[in-house]
Amino acid sequence: MQYNHHQPIEGPISQEESQEQDNSLANLEETGQLQLPSTTESELHCMTIIGQIEGHMVLPPQNKTTKYEHILPQLVAIEQNPKIHGLLLLLNTVGGDVEAGLAIAEMIASMTKPTVSLVLGGGHSIGGPIAVATDYSFIAETATMTIHPIRLTGMVIGVPQTYEYLDKMQERVVRFVVNHSSISAERFRELMFRTGELARDIGTILSGPEAVKEGLINEIGGIGQALSKLRELVNQGRKR
Repeated sequence: MQYNHHQPIEGPISQEESQEQDNSLANLEETGQLQLPSTTESELHCMTIIGQIEGHMVLPPQNKTTKYEHILPQLVAIEQNPKIHGLLLLLNTVGGDVEAGLAIAEMIASMTKPTVSLVLGGGHSIGGPIAVATDYSFIAETATMTIHPIRLTGMVIGVPQTYEYLDKMQERVVRFVVNHSSISAERFRELMFRTGELARDIGTILSGPEAVKEGLINEIGGIGQALSKLRELVNQGRKR
């Protein structure tokens, strides 16, 4: 039996070291990094709406989703937390369940704390009402927003009540967007029902600058501008 002097004998690791290793492995699995940047206490909270908004139907596991039953309790907690003074909402969504999206939008719009949204990549379909639900909205120059009529995917029951329900749901979306942005109802409907811009469909794709020009979004900007505006709104609230 040979003893290698260059090989140190390791003793049992402490509980703290074991926990640190577990955290590192978890970070590696989640983010691809062994260590995450340390976060400082902030009075601003960041929330993300990404992928597809999941509502009444559970989507396949390979879909990246934002589950509205997770978002709503978080919004209630943010509203009640005295340490949080502002909410930054980051969006990159293809849309999804209309009722779930409207529920999230209504919750954000009714918050008493300052809110700012930033559309990155896309704020499509029911992502539009969520983007405009905040006190102030930004969109990246390369981001896009899709405005189209409400559709049902899968089986549609061909009875008048179904179409009446869709029509009323569509009016709720139009009314919400018009009430929380500078676009008129007539212009929004015109964009919604425009033909020839989407393959095999009707509707309109707006680039970042076009969304601002139409009055849907307040300003072109990125994370720096969004955080600066949110801090400005928080300070205005303190002065009041």
